[in-house]
Amino acid sequence: MRIGIPRESRPGETLVAATTVTAAQLAALGYDVVVESGAGVAADQTDAAFTDAGIRVTGADEVWASDIVIKVNAPSADEIWRLQQGATIISLMAPGRSPKLIEQLQAQRVTALAMDAVPRISRAQAMDVLSSMANVAGYRAVIEAAHEFGRQFTGQVTAAGKVPPARVFVVGAGVAGLAAIGAAGSMGAVVRAFDVRPEVAEQVASMGGEFVTVEMEQEVSADGYAKEMTAEQEAATAAMYDEEARNADIIITTALIPGRPAPQLITAETIAAMKTGSVIVDMAAANGGNVALTQADERVVTDNLVTILGYTDLASRLAAQTSQLYGTNVVNLFKLLTPAKDGQLVLDHDDVVQRGITVTQDGESLWPPPPVQVSAVPATAAPVERHVPEPKQPMDPRKKFFAAALGAVLFALAAAYAPPDFLGHFTVFALAIFVGYYVISNVAHALHTPLMAETNAISGIILVGGILQVGSDNLAVTTLALVAVLVASINIFGGFLVTARMLQMFRKD
Repeated sequence: MRIGIPRESRPGETLVAATTVTAAQLAALGYDVVVESGAGVAADQTDAAFTDAGIRVTGADEVWASDIVIKVNAPSADEIWRLQQGATIISLMAPGRSPKLIEQLQAQRVTALAMDAVPRISRAQAMDVLSSMANVAGYRAVIEAAHEFGRQFTGQVTAAGKVPPARVFVVGAGVAGLAAIGAAGSMGAVVRAFDVRPEVAEQVASMGGEFVTVEMEQEVSADGYAKEMTAEQEAATAAMYDEEARNADIIITTALIPGRPAPQLITAETIAAMKTGSVIVDMAAANGGNVALTQADERVVTDNLVTILGYTDLASRLAAQTSQLYGTNVVNLFKLLTPAKDGQLVLDHDDVVQRGITVTQDGESLWPPPPVQVSAVPATAAPVERHVPEPKQPMDPRKKFFAAALGAVLFALAAAYAPPDFLGHFTVFALAIFVGYYVISNVAHALHTPLMAETNAISGIILVGGILQVGSDNLAVTTLALVAVLVASINIFGGFLVTARMLQMFRKD
Protein backbone atom coordinates (compact mmCIF):
# COMPACT_ATOMS: atom_id res chain seq x y z
CA MET A 1 0.00 0.00 0.00
CA ARG A 2 1.10 3.55 -0.70
CA ILE A 3 1.33 6.21 1.99
CA GLY A 4 1.10 9.84 0.90
CA ILE A 5 2.43 12.77 2.94
CA PRO A 6 0.86 16.00 1.60
CA ARG A 7 1.80 19.60 2.27
CA GLU A 8 -0.33 21.10 5.05
CA SER A 9 -2.96 23.49 3.66
CA ARG A 10 -3.60 25.42 6.88
CA PRO A 11 -2.26 28.98 6.45
CA GLY A 12 1.07 29.45 8.21
CA GLU A 13 1.40 25.79 9.19
CA THR A 14 5.04 24.70 9.50
CA LEU A 15 4.62 21.06 10.51
CA VAL A 16 4.85 17.98 8.31
CA ALA A 17 3.40 14.57 9.12
CA ALA A 18 6.66 12.68 8.44
CA THR A 19 10.35 13.55 8.54
CA THR A 20 13.08 11.83 6.57
CA VAL A 21 13.68 9.54 9.55
CA THR A 22 10.06 8.56 10.20
CA ALA A 23 9.25 8.23 6.48
CA ALA A 24 12.10 5.75 6.15
CA GLN A 25 10.73 3.84 9.15
CA LEU A 26 7.32 3.62 7.46
CA ALA A 27 9.02 2.32 4.32
CA ALA A 28 10.79 -0.30 6.44
CA LEU A 29 7.33 -1.63 7.38
CA GLY A 30 6.75 -2.46 3.72
CA TYR A 31 4.90 0.67 2.56
CA ASP A 32 5.60 2.73 -0.53
CA VAL A 33 5.96 6.25 0.90
CA VAL A 34 5.63 9.38 -1.26
CA VAL A 35 5.94 12.99 -0.10
CA GLU A 36 4.53 16.07 -1.78
CA SER A 37 7.22 18.44 -3.01
CA GLY A 38 7.87 21.20 -0.47
CA ALA A 39 5.85 19.54 2.29
CA GLY A 40 8.64 19.61 4.86
CA VAL A 41 10.63 22.72 3.98
CA ALA A 42 9.34 24.76 6.95
CA ALA A 43 10.37 21.92 9.28
CA ASP A 44 13.91 21.67 7.83
CA GLN A 45 12.94 18.60 5.78
CA THR A 46 13.93 19.41 2.21
CA ASP A 47 12.99 17.47 -0.90
CA ALA A 48 16.65 16.54 -1.36
CA ALA A 49 16.79 15.14 2.18
CA PHE A 50 13.77 12.92 1.49
CA THR A 51 15.32 11.72 -1.76
CA ASP A 52 18.60 10.92 0.00
CA ALA A 53 16.62 8.87 2.53
CA GLY A 54 15.10 6.80 -0.31
CA ILE A 55 11.68 8.49 -0.19
CA ARG A 56 10.10 9.50 -3.47
CA VAL A 57 9.07 13.16 -3.82
CA THR A 58 6.12 13.74 -6.13
CA GLY A 59 3.20 16.03 -6.92
CA ALA A 60 0.01 16.57 -4.92
CA ASP A 61 -2.21 14.48 -7.22
CA GLU A 62 -0.23 11.28 -6.69
CA VAL A 63 -0.03 11.91 -2.93
CA TRP A 64 -3.81 12.34 -2.58
CA ALA A 65 -4.43 9.26 -4.75
CA SER A 66 -2.55 7.10 -2.20
CA ASP A 67 -4.16 4.27 -0.26
CA ILE A 68 -3.26 6.02 3.01
CA VAL A 69 -2.83 9.76 3.51
CA ILE A 70 -1.21 11.09 6.68
CA LYS A 71 -1.62 14.73 7.70
CA VAL A 72 -1.13 16.85 10.79
CA ASN A 73 -4.26 19.00 10.67
CA ALA A 74 -7.74 17.78 9.85
CA PRO A 75 -8.44 17.61 6.09
CA SER A 76 -10.50 20.37 4.52
CA ALA A 77 -13.62 19.63 2.48
CA ASP A 78 -11.68 19.97 -0.78
CA GLU A 79 -8.99 17.61 0.49
CA ILE A 80 -11.56 15.00 1.50
CA TRP A 81 -13.01 14.97 -2.02
CA ARG A 82 -9.51 14.31 -3.39
CA LEU A 83 -9.32 11.04 -1.45
CA GLN A 84 -10.18 7.79 -3.15
CA GLN A 85 -13.21 5.95 -1.83
CA GLY A 86 -11.94 3.26 0.53
CA ALA A 87 -8.76 5.17 1.30
CA THR A 88 -7.55 5.84 4.84
CA ILE A 89 -6.90 9.34 6.18
CA ILE A 90 -4.93 9.81 9.42
CA SER A 91 -4.61 13.20 11.15
CA LEU A 92 -5.65 15.31 14.10
CA MET A 93 -9.43 15.66 13.80
CA ALA A 94 -10.99 16.68 17.14
CA PRO A 95 -13.97 14.44 16.20
CA GLY A 96 -15.92 15.36 19.32
CA ARG A 97 -16.11 18.97 18.13
CA SER A 98 -16.30 18.32 14.37
CA PRO A 99 -19.65 16.76 13.40
CA LYS A 100 -19.52 18.33 9.93
CA LEU A 101 -16.10 16.80 9.28
CA ILE A 102 -17.44 13.37 10.21
CA GLU A 103 -20.35 13.79 7.77
CA GLN A 104 -17.96 14.69 4.94
CA LEU A 105 -15.73 11.69 5.70
CA GLN A 106 -18.80 9.44 5.70
CA ALA A 107 -19.95 10.80 2.36
CA GLN A 108 -16.59 10.03 0.76
CA ARG A 109 -16.66 6.51 2.30
CA VAL A 110 -13.13 6.71 3.67
CA THR A 111 -11.63 5.28 6.84
CA ALA A 112 -10.65 8.12 9.16
CA LEU A 113 -8.29 7.62 12.10
CA ALA A 114 -7.95 10.50 14.57
CA MET A 115 -4.48 10.80 16.08
CA ASP A 116 -5.85 12.99 18.86
CA ALA A 117 -8.30 10.28 19.97
CA VAL A 118 -5.69 7.79 21.20
CA PRO A 119 -6.95 6.34 24.51
CA ARG A 120 -5.05 7.39 27.63
CA ILE A 121 -3.74 3.95 28.56
CA SER A 122 -0.16 2.86 29.17
CA ARG A 123 0.04 0.74 26.01
CA ALA A 124 -0.87 3.72 23.82
CA GLN A 125 1.56 6.27 25.28
CA ALA A 126 3.96 5.87 22.36
CA MET A 127 1.18 7.01 20.00
CA ASP A 128 -0.12 9.89 22.13
CA VAL A 129 0.24 12.87 19.81
CA LEU A 130 -1.46 15.26 22.22
CA SER A 131 1.18 14.59 24.87
CA SER A 132 4.02 15.00 22.38
CA MET A 133 2.71 18.32 21.11
CA ALA A 134 1.74 19.55 24.58
CA ASN A 135 5.27 18.88 25.80
CA VAL A 136 6.72 21.10 23.08
CA ALA A 137 3.99 23.72 23.51
CA GLY A 138 4.58 23.98 27.26
CA TYR A 139 8.26 24.67 26.69
CA ARG A 140 7.54 27.19 23.94
CA ALA A 141 4.99 28.99 26.16
CA VAL A 142 7.78 29.83 28.59
CA ILE A 143 10.00 31.08 25.75
CA GLU A 144 7.20 33.34 24.47
CA ALA A 145 6.54 34.62 27.98
CA ALA A 146 10.24 35.35 28.54
CA HIS A 147 10.38 37.32 25.29
CA GLU A 148 7.40 39.47 26.31
CA PHE A 149 8.52 39.82 29.94
CA GLY A 150 11.68 41.67 28.96
CA ARG A 151 13.50 40.78 32.17
CA GLN A 152 15.68 37.98 33.47
CA PHE A 153 14.04 34.95 35.01
CA THR A 154 16.89 34.21 37.40
CA GLY A 155 17.67 36.30 40.44
CA GLN A 156 21.10 37.91 40.84
CA VAL A 157 23.08 39.95 43.33
CA THR A 158 25.22 42.48 41.47
CA ALA A 159 27.21 45.59 42.26
CA ALA A 160 24.28 47.60 40.90
CA GLY A 161 21.84 45.96 43.27
CA LYS A 162 19.77 42.83 43.81
CA VAL A 163 17.63 41.43 40.99
CA PRO A 164 14.75 39.24 42.27
CA PRO A 165 13.83 36.08 40.33
CA ALA A 166 10.69 36.04 38.21
CA ARG A 167 7.64 34.45 39.78
CA VAL A 168 5.80 32.03 37.49
CA PHE A 169 2.38 30.55 38.23
CA VAL A 170 1.31 27.52 36.14
CA VAL A 171 -2.34 26.41 36.10
CA GLY A 172 -2.64 22.73 35.29
CA ALA A 173 0.04 20.10 35.81
CA GLY A 174 -0.57 17.92 32.79
CA VAL A 175 2.07 17.32 30.12
CA ALA A 176 2.10 20.96 28.97
CA GLY A 177 2.06 22.32 32.51
CA LEU A 178 4.92 20.10 33.67
CA ALA A 179 6.98 21.07 30.62
CA ALA A 180 6.37 24.74 31.42
CA ILE A 181 7.33 24.20 35.07
CA GLY A 182 10.57 22.51 34.06
CA ALA A 183 11.49 25.16 31.50
CA ALA A 184 10.74 28.10 33.80
CA GLY A 185 12.58 26.48 36.71
CA SER A 186 15.65 25.76 34.59
CA MET A 187 15.76 29.46 33.68
CA GLY A 188 15.91 30.40 37.36
CA ALA A 189 12.32 31.44 38.05
CA VAL A 190 10.40 30.69 41.24
CA VAL A 191 7.62 28.41 40.00
CA ARG A 192 4.33 27.67 41.71
CA ALA A 193 1.69 25.43 40.17
CA PHE A 194 -1.85 24.28 40.84
CA ASP A 195 -3.89 21.35 39.60
CA VAL A 196 -7.25 20.07 40.75
CA ARG A 197 -5.69 16.60 41.01
CA PRO A 198 -3.72 16.58 44.27
CA GLU A 199 -1.91 13.38 43.27
CA VAL A 200 0.25 15.34 40.79
CA ALA A 201 1.93 17.28 43.61
CA GLU A 202 4.93 14.93 43.49
CA GLN A 203 5.29 15.46 39.74
CA VAL A 204 5.27 19.23 40.22
CA ALA A 205 7.95 18.94 42.92
CA SER A 206 10.05 16.67 40.69
CA MET A 207 10.11 19.42 38.03
CA GLY A 208 11.27 21.99 40.56
CA GLY A 209 7.92 23.67 41.25
CA GLU A 210 5.98 24.29 44.45
CA PHE A 211 2.48 22.83 44.51
CA VAL A 212 -0.29 25.18 45.63
CA THR A 213 -2.94 23.44 47.71
CA VAL A 214 -6.63 24.20 48.12
CA GLU A 215 -8.88 22.36 50.55
CA MET A 216 -11.20 20.40 48.27
CA GLU A 217 -11.76 17.00 46.74
CA GLN A 218 -11.58 16.31 43.04
CA GLU A 219 -12.41 13.13 41.15
CA VAL A 220 -10.72 11.94 37.98
CA SER A 221 -12.88 11.01 35.01
CA ALA A 222 -12.74 7.71 33.16
CA ASP A 223 -10.50 9.15 30.42
CA GLY A 224 -7.72 10.13 32.80
CA TYR A 225 -8.48 13.86 32.88
CA ALA A 226 -9.83 15.84 35.82
CA LYS A 227 -13.58 16.32 35.87
CA GLU A 228 -15.17 19.72 35.61
CA MET A 229 -15.21 21.44 39.01
CA THR A 230 -18.42 21.96 40.93
CA ALA A 231 -19.60 25.41 42.01
CA GLU A 232 -18.18 24.84 45.50
CA GLN A 233 -14.81 23.82 44.10
CA GLU A 234 -14.75 26.83 41.79
CA ALA A 235 -15.43 29.10 44.75
CA ALA A 236 -12.64 27.44 46.73
CA THR A 237 -10.11 28.04 43.96
CA ALA A 238 -11.23 31.52 42.86
CA ALA A 239 -9.59 33.28 45.80
CA MET A 240 -6.40 31.27 45.32
CA TYR A 241 -6.21 32.17 41.60
CA ASP A 242 -6.67 35.84 42.43
CA GLU A 243 -3.96 35.83 45.08
CA GLU A 244 -1.45 33.87 42.99
CA ALA A 245 -2.08 36.05 39.91
CA ARG A 246 -1.47 39.27 41.83
CA ASN A 247 1.88 37.95 43.07
CA ALA A 248 3.01 36.41 39.76
CA ASP A 249 5.05 37.99 36.99
CA ILE A 250 4.06 35.30 34.48
CA ILE A 251 0.99 33.05 34.34
CA ILE A 252 0.70 30.04 32.06
CA THR A 253 -2.72 28.37 31.89
CA THR A 254 -3.26 24.87 30.46
CA ALA A 255 -6.64 23.76 31.88
CA LEU A 256 -8.83 21.86 29.42
CA ILE A 257 -11.92 19.67 29.71
CA PRO A 258 -12.28 17.13 26.85
CA GLY A 259 -15.26 17.92 24.65
CA ARG A 260 -16.10 21.11 26.53
CA PRO A 261 -15.06 24.77 26.30
CA ALA A 262 -12.06 25.65 28.44
CA PRO A 263 -13.02 26.81 31.97
CA GLN A 264 -12.42 30.50 32.66
CA LEU A 265 -10.11 30.74 35.66
CA ILE A 266 -8.53 34.21 35.54
CA THR A 267 -11.12 37.00 35.59
CA ALA A 268 -10.88 40.51 34.19
CA GLU A 269 -10.89 41.88 37.74
CA THR A 270 -7.88 39.75 38.62
CA ILE A 271 -6.02 40.88 35.50
CA ALA A 272 -6.71 44.51 36.36
CA ALA A 273 -5.01 43.96 39.74
CA MET A 274 -1.88 42.30 38.33
CA LYS A 275 1.49 44.01 38.24
CA THR A 276 2.41 46.20 35.29
CA GLY A 277 4.47 44.26 32.77
CA SER A 278 3.08 40.87 33.74
CA VAL A 279 2.55 38.26 31.03
CA ILE A 280 -0.16 35.61 30.63
CA VAL A 281 0.15 32.76 28.14
CA ASP A 282 -3.24 31.10 27.67
CA MET A 283 -2.56 27.67 26.18
CA ALA A 284 -6.30 26.90 26.16
CA ALA A 285 -7.03 29.74 23.74
CA ALA A 286 -8.12 27.37 20.97
CA ASN A 287 -10.98 26.13 23.19
CA GLY A 288 -12.11 29.54 24.42
CA GLY A 289 -9.30 30.23 26.88
CA ASN A 290 -8.80 30.13 30.64
CA VAL A 291 -8.39 33.91 30.79
CA ALA A 292 -11.22 36.41 30.46
CA LEU A 293 -9.56 38.67 27.86
CA THR A 294 -7.90 36.00 25.71
CA GLN A 295 -8.31 36.21 21.95
CA ALA A 296 -7.20 33.19 19.94
CA ASP A 297 -4.01 33.78 17.93
CA GLU A 298 -3.79 37.37 19.20
CA ARG A 299 -1.54 39.39 21.50
CA VAL A 300 -3.65 41.54 23.82
CA VAL A 301 -2.25 44.31 26.03
CA THR A 302 -4.52 45.61 28.80
CA ASP A 303 -4.77 49.15 30.18
CA ASN A 304 -2.45 48.22 33.05
CA LEU A 305 0.09 46.80 30.53
CA VAL A 306 -0.54 43.12 31.18
CA THR A 307 0.23 41.14 28.00
CA ILE A 308 -2.06 38.19 27.18
CA LEU A 309 -0.88 35.74 24.53
CA GLY A 310 -3.52 33.49 22.96
CA TYR A 311 -1.28 31.75 20.43
CA THR A 312 -2.64 28.39 19.26
CA ASP A 313 0.42 27.39 17.24
CA LEU A 314 2.99 27.09 20.02
CA ALA A 315 4.01 23.57 19.00
CA SER A 316 4.35 24.67 15.35
CA ARG A 317 6.85 27.32 16.42
CA LEU A 318 9.33 24.49 17.00
CA ALA A 319 8.50 22.80 13.72
CA ALA A 320 11.49 20.48 13.32
CA GLN A 321 11.15 19.04 16.82
CA THR A 322 7.36 18.71 16.76
CA SER A 323 7.33 17.12 13.29
CA GLN A 324 9.81 14.51 14.45
CA LEU A 325 7.73 13.70 17.54
CA TYR A 326 4.48 13.59 15.53
CA GLY A 327 6.10 11.37 12.93
CA THR A 328 7.39 9.01 15.62
CA ASN A 329 3.88 8.72 17.08
CA VAL A 330 2.61 7.84 13.60
CA VAL A 331 5.32 5.19 13.15
CA ASN A 332 4.38 3.60 16.48
CA LEU A 333 0.76 3.52 15.35
CA PHE A 334 1.69 1.83 12.08
CA LYS A 335 3.70 -0.79 13.92
CA LEU A 336 0.41 -1.69 15.58
CA LEU A 337 -1.58 -1.50 12.32
CA THR A 338 0.96 -3.56 10.34
CA PRO A 339 1.47 -6.73 12.39
CA ALA A 340 3.08 -8.63 9.50
CA LYS A 341 5.31 -5.70 8.44
CA ASP A 342 4.21 -6.36 4.87
CA GLY A 343 2.94 -2.91 3.93
CA GLN A 344 -0.70 -3.87 4.50
CA LEU A 345 -2.80 -1.89 6.99
CA VAL A 346 -4.97 -4.15 9.15
CA LEU A 347 -7.59 -2.47 11.36
CA ASP A 348 -8.68 -4.59 14.32
CA HIS A 349 -11.68 -3.17 16.17
CA ASP A 350 -11.22 -5.66 19.00
CA ASP A 351 -8.17 -3.63 19.97
CA VAL A 352 -9.29 -0.71 22.17
CA VAL A 353 -6.57 1.55 20.74
CA GLN A 354 -7.52 0.97 17.11
CA ARG A 355 -11.22 1.15 17.87
CA GLY A 356 -10.74 4.31 19.89
CA ILE A 357 -9.15 6.26 17.03
CA THR A 358 -11.52 5.06 14.28
CA VAL A 359 -13.94 7.85 13.38
CA THR A 360 -15.50 6.55 10.14
CA GLN A 361 -15.24 3.41 8.03
CA ASP A 362 -17.06 2.37 4.83
CA GLY A 363 -19.50 5.28 5.05
CA GLU A 364 -20.41 4.56 8.65
CA SER A 365 -19.68 6.81 11.63
CA LEU A 366 -18.01 4.97 14.51
CA TRP A 367 -17.75 7.99 16.76
CA PRO A 368 -17.86 8.12 19.71
CA PRO A 369 -16.05 4.89 20.57
CA PRO A 370 -16.95 2.73 23.57
CA PRO A 371 -15.46 4.08 26.82
CA VAL A 372 -12.09 2.70 27.80
CA GLN A 373 -11.41 1.95 31.44
CA VAL A 374 -8.10 3.42 32.59
CA SER A 375 -6.12 3.05 35.78
CA ALA A 376 -7.04 6.57 36.91
CA VAL A 377 -10.49 5.34 37.95
CA PRO A 378 -10.55 1.77 39.24
CA ALA A 379 -13.47 -0.29 38.05
CA THR A 380 -16.17 -0.94 40.61
CA ALA A 381 -16.38 -4.65 41.15
CA ALA A 382 -19.80 -6.23 41.40
CA PRO A 383 -20.67 -7.39 44.90
CA VAL A 384 -19.84 -11.05 45.41
CA GLU A 385 -21.44 -13.15 48.06
CA ARG A 386 -18.78 -14.82 50.10
CA HIS A 387 -18.43 -16.49 53.45
CA VAL A 388 -17.16 -14.05 56.02
CA PRO A 389 -14.98 -15.87 58.56
CA GLU A 390 -15.52 -15.31 62.22
CA PRO A 391 -13.23 -12.59 63.58
CA LYS A 392 -10.13 -13.94 65.29
CA GLN A 393 -10.14 -13.76 69.02
CA PRO A 394 -7.38 -11.57 70.44
CA MET A 395 -4.46 -13.43 71.95
CA ASP A 396 -4.72 -13.98 75.67
CA PRO A 397 -2.43 -11.41 77.38
CA ARG A 398 -1.23 -14.17 79.73
CA LYS A 399 0.11 -16.15 76.75
CA LYS A 400 2.07 -13.11 75.62
CA PHE A 401 3.53 -12.77 79.11
CA PHE A 402 4.54 -16.45 79.29
CA ALA A 403 6.08 -16.29 75.77
CA ALA A 404 8.13 -13.23 76.74
CA ALA A 405 9.23 -14.90 79.97
CA LEU A 406 10.25 -18.07 78.12
CA GLY A 407 12.26 -16.02 75.62
CA ALA A 408 14.02 -14.19 78.46
CA VAL A 409 14.92 -17.49 80.16
CA LEU A 410 16.29 -18.96 76.94
CA PHE A 411 18.35 -15.83 76.31
CA ALA A 412 19.71 -15.93 79.87
CA LEU A 413 20.76 -19.56 79.46
CA ALA A 414 22.42 -18.80 76.11
CA ALA A 415 24.26 -15.84 77.62
CA ALA A 416 25.42 -17.90 80.59
CA TYR A 417 26.93 -20.74 78.59
CA ALA A 418 27.93 -18.89 75.38
CA PRO A 419 31.44 -17.57 74.70
CA PRO A 420 32.28 -14.18 76.32
CA ASP A 421 31.95 -12.22 73.07
CA PHE A 422 28.42 -13.57 72.41
CA LEU A 423 26.61 -10.66 74.05
CA GLY A 424 28.50 -8.08 72.00
CA HIS A 425 27.78 -9.83 68.71
CA PHE A 426 24.16 -10.45 69.63
CA THR A 427 23.64 -6.80 70.57
CA VAL A 428 25.00 -5.67 67.18
CA PHE A 429 22.78 -8.24 65.46
CA ALA A 430 19.64 -7.06 67.24
CA LEU A 431 20.36 -3.40 66.59
CA ALA A 432 21.02 -4.16 62.91
CA ILE A 433 17.60 -5.82 62.63
CA PHE A 434 15.80 -2.85 64.17
CA VAL A 435 17.75 -0.25 62.17
CA GLY A 436 17.36 -2.15 58.89
CA TYR A 437 13.62 -2.61 59.40
CA TYR A 438 12.91 1.04 60.14
CA VAL A 439 15.23 2.36 57.40
CA ILE A 440 13.79 0.20 54.62
CA SER A 441 10.14 0.48 55.73
CA ASN A 442 10.33 4.29 55.71
CA VAL A 443 11.91 4.60 52.26
CA ALA A 444 9.50 5.65 49.47
CA HIS A 445 8.89 3.11 46.72
CA ALA A 446 10.42 5.48 44.18
CA LEU A 447 13.76 5.24 46.04
CA HIS A 448 13.95 1.45 46.26
CA THR A 449 16.21 1.26 43.21
CA PRO A 450 18.97 3.50 44.64
CA LEU A 451 18.48 1.70 47.97
CA MET A 452 19.41 -1.50 46.15
CA ALA A 453 22.93 -0.11 45.62
CA GLU A 454 23.31 0.24 49.40
CA THR A 455 22.10 -3.30 50.01
CA ASN A 456 24.59 -4.54 47.41
CA ALA A 457 27.38 -2.95 49.42
CA ILE A 458 26.11 -4.63 52.59
CA SER A 459 25.88 -7.94 50.73
CA GLY A 460 29.51 -7.48 49.68
CA ILE A 461 30.52 -7.22 53.33
CA ILE A 462 28.51 -10.35 54.14
CA LEU A 463 30.15 -12.17 51.23
CA VAL A 464 33.65 -11.33 52.44
CA GLY A 465 32.77 -12.35 55.99
CA GLY A 466 31.29 -15.62 54.81
CA ILE A 467 34.36 -16.45 52.71
CA LEU A 468 36.62 -15.86 55.74
CA GLN A 469 34.56 -18.30 57.85
CA VAL A 470 34.22 -21.10 55.29
CA GLY A 471 37.41 -22.81 56.51
CA SER A 472 36.31 -22.95 60.15
CA ASP A 473 36.76 -26.23 62.06
CA ASN A 474 33.22 -25.86 63.38
CA LEU A 475 30.77 -27.56 61.01
CA ALA A 476 27.91 -25.25 62.02
CA VAL A 477 30.02 -22.17 61.33
CA THR A 478 31.09 -23.50 57.94
CA THR A 479 27.49 -24.33 57.01
CA LEU A 480 26.25 -20.85 57.97
CA ALA A 481 29.17 -19.30 56.08
CA LEU A 482 28.28 -21.22 52.90
CA VAL A 483 24.64 -20.12 53.17
CA ALA A 484 25.78 -16.51 53.67
CA VAL A 485 28.05 -16.67 50.60
CA LEU A 486 25.24 -18.14 48.47
CA VAL A 487 22.57 -15.63 49.55
CA ALA A 488 24.89 -12.61 49.31
CA SER A 489 26.05 -13.69 45.82
CA ILE A 490 22.47 -14.01 44.60
CA ASN A 491 21.66 -10.56 45.99
CA ILE A 492 24.73 -8.92 44.44
CA PHE A 493 24.42 -10.40 40.95
CA GLY A 494 20.64 -9.97 40.95
CA GLY A 495 21.10 -6.32 41.88
CA PHE A 496 23.52 -5.80 39.01
CA LEU A 497 21.10 -7.42 36.54
CA VAL A 498 18.17 -5.27 37.69
CA THR A 499 20.31 -2.12 37.54
CA ALA A 500 21.54 -2.96 34.04
CA ARG A 501 17.98 -3.52 32.86
CA MET A 502 16.88 -0.21 34.39
CA LEU A 503 19.72 1.70 32.71
CA GLN A 504 18.88 0.08 29.38
CA MET A 505 15.49 1.87 29.48
CA PHE A 506 17.25 5.23 29.34
CA ARG A 507 19.58 4.41 26.46
CA LYS A 508 18.87 5.45 22.90
CA ASP A 509 18.39 2.79 20.24
